[in-house]
Amino acid sequence: MIAKKTLRRRTAMTVLAVAASVGILGAKLVDIQVVRADELQHDSVRAKEVSTPLLGNRGDIVDANGTVLATTIYKYTAAASPSDAIAGGRAKMLEAAAKIGAITGQGGDAVAALIDGALKADPKSKYVLIKSGMDVGTFDRLDKLPYPWLTFSKVQARSYPNGAVAGNLLGFLSSGGDAGLEESENGCLAGRNGVETYQRGADGVAIPGSTVVQKEAKDGGTLKLTIDGDLQWFAEQTLAQQVGATGSKFGFVTVAEAKTGKIKAIAQWPALDPNDISSTDPGYWGLLPFTTPYEPGSTFKALTASMLIDQGKATPASPVLAPYEWKSGKGADLHDSGYHAPLPLTLTGVLMMSSNTGMSQLGRALSDQTRYDFLKKFGIGEATGLPYPGQSSGILNPVSEWDDQTKYATMFGQGVSATQLQMVDAYQALANGGTRIPLSLVEGCQQPDGTVTGVPKPTPVPVISSQAAATTLGMMESVVTKGELAKQLQIPGYRVAAKTGTAQQPDGKGGYLPSYYVSVMGVAPVDDPQYVVSVNLGYPTTITSSAAAAPLFHTIMSQVLKTYRVKPSTSSPADYPPYY
Repeated sequence: MIAKKTLRRRTAMTVLAVAASVGILGAKLVDIQVVRADELQHDSVRAKEVSTPLLGNRGDIVDANGTVLATTIYKYTAAASPSDAIAGGRAKMLEAAAKIGAITGQGGDAVAALIDGALKADPKSKYVLIKSGMDVGTFDRLDKLPYPWLTFSKVQARSYPNGAVAGNLLGFLSSGGDAGLEESENGCLAGRNGVETYQRGADGVAIPGSTVVQKEAKDGGTLKLTIDGDLQWFAEQTLAQQVGATGSKFGFVTVAEAKTGKIKAIAQWPALDPNDISSTDPGYWGLLPFTTPYEPGSTFKALTASMLIDQGKATPASPVLAPYEWKSGKGADLHDSGYHAPLPLTLTGVLMMSSNTGMSQLGRALSDQTRYDFLKKFGIGEATGLPYPGQSSGILNPVSEWDDQTKYATMFGQGVSATQLQMVDAYQALANGGTRIPLSLVEGCQQPDGTVTGVPKPTPVPVISSQAAATTLGMMESVVTKGELAKQLQIPGYRVAAKTGTAQQPDGKGGYLPSYYVSVMGVAPVDDPQYVVSVNLGYPTTITSSAAAAPLFHTIMSQVLKTYRVKPSTSSPADYPPYY
């Protein structure tokens, strides 16, 4: 009897214990499946969910004809999950490593060593880098291998299909900093990255069909330039040859449309290949026609002459006796480049013979402030406004800081400095009837949806009268028709106006360096100006005068007239007398 009661008691307790356990489990199950179901499901997904960026492509840079100068490519990285690679046995891992190494060029032993090294450090390792910086061809071959533990990622890189063509202008992107248009036009070019997520299985591989785009990527815009890639290439090749032939340290060439201010070519030598910036001296990574001002020398005389004509202070036939040396009586002591007996020149002759003493005597008919104001309107002393980083404004000191030497020196391009682009900007005003159209380099930024933004709207700047501009070009023709470099500068069938320059550069100690910065700037055709060309050579050694630059000017201007099928001149050259 007692035994039966004890059995019933134990049974009842067992039933109660089981009921309590079931109740607890049931409550837990309700908590998991009902009360906290959403939270636990989210935590579960989050534990397996992996976020990866969706890359927005950086936009292309194209020339005026749509030729791609800079574009985006992808570089790929391959990684392995060592613990999964070894899971099928060492023999299979070694076989896979051999196939991978044959494609990447590392060799199977090197790939196997990477996997073994990761496993030695952590037997459960899920990651080891196999190869980075791979091109798309290598990636495609690896991606076809049947190894789910081999994964890939990609990064953007820039490619410049034409190498050094316009390389200094385009610039580059690097971990050490960006340069050129790649830097200044980043707002147009940069894409916006998006985000996608996927579910990862226990083996670390993405679960098929689990990818979800959380945020769409947006590609950058296409930057269209005014540059003509073919002309740019020609200018760079021709410039390189002349730099070598004259023993120059460097050289520049710029071509601009006379009526629009659009730059068609801007070449520099040494040139930069943005695909391999380490192959170029860092001193030439930038575009010196923007960033480095020089005393322009006698090319400046054309600006002074135009002011005199505009203000009615001189005519092409205005006489001046130009000695080798001339003193102002107030401190200025001026010389021409070579000794000569006094010359009975006209203003035209002053330009043709490039006389410093003649220009100084005629130029003093203008007040210092008047000349300063004209120079500002020509764009001297102010940055061009073009979208290139680090450009210089040159040096044009206020009149209050001029001593007597500077007063006269600024009439012929000393005591003042300007970049090549500033001088091209000024000559564009002479070529465009006296109105300066600020130079332009970018046509606009085309967005992925086809809209175009950032279209330049330059404001014309009246500088001199159209009559003064035409008269100045006529006087500059004498350099080409009668000057000492006439044979090198003349282009059959076309009226060409030009001015040579041979300038010493300051040595930073109050004097000048013994070497010269030589240049020729010109306009053609004079009867209907279409193009401005400027060529500059830095410190030539075989020929140290502007004769070093004259053949380069002739070749570039001839090619420009041919490329754009400019109609030959239909009128005769101006016949202003150089002597009185």
